[in-house]
Amino acid sequence: MEVPVNTQGKIHDKRRPLRMMLRLSVVVLSVVLLYSISYDILHSVSFIADERYLGLQFWICVFFIFEAILEWAISPDRKRALLPMIALVIVCVPYTSIIHHFQWHVSPVIYYILRVLPIVRLAAVFAVLWGVMEKNWVTGMFVTYIVILVILLYVLSLMFYVEEHSVNKMVYDYWQSLWYSVMQMNTCGSNISPVTSTGKVIGIVLSVAGLIMFPVFTVFFTRAFEKTRASSRPD
Repeated sequence: MEVPVNTQGKIHDKRRPLRMMLRLSVVVLSVVLLYSISYDILHSVSFIADERYLGLQFWICVFFIFEAILEWAISPDRKRALLPMIALVIVCVPYTSIIHHFQWHVSPVIYYILRVLPIVRLAAVFAVLWGVMEKNWVTGMFVTYIVILVILLYVLSLMFYVEEHSVNKMVYDYWQSLWYSVMQMNTCGSNISPVTSTGKVIGIVLSVAGLIMFPVFTVFFTRAFEKTRASSRPD
């Protein structure tokens, strides 16, 4: 009697190294993109004047789109993966390069948001990577939440610095912006008051993000405590 061979499973296993390589490449390029954005902001380089960044973001975004489509193409369930793939492609479009090419005029806030939008791909890939590497679902989700929290905090603190440092005398360097963002996210508040409308909106977003994200820590530690108690009970 012949044993049926699961060819689909074997093909899926062969594609796993390719998926891992693509996802790690996305992580590395996202870090490069985030570093480039941070360098321009902290050195007061104009968003539109930096041709080096525009070229860098364009090619990185092209790779992100290619990677998302390729992952969908080798997915064992293309129908289910279609909508996430379309969402990722929309996120990874190099909007700033398109705006610069056609010389459209947009507000600095919109330009900044479009500039950091491809970094959403980093959070998505990191969540998938931890889901693959970490067998404990609770621990994997906990680490993923921490990464998303740190990325969100850093991006919003940069945005707050962009909007406030030229008009708010209390935001004289990036570290003041980071301090404000940390204190706002944990809902303690700080002695820094935003002056611009965008800065005030960022403060609200930071507070809401903190209220949404921090309860995850309570859930994690409660689950870890229950697991420890259960393992220490005598049979």
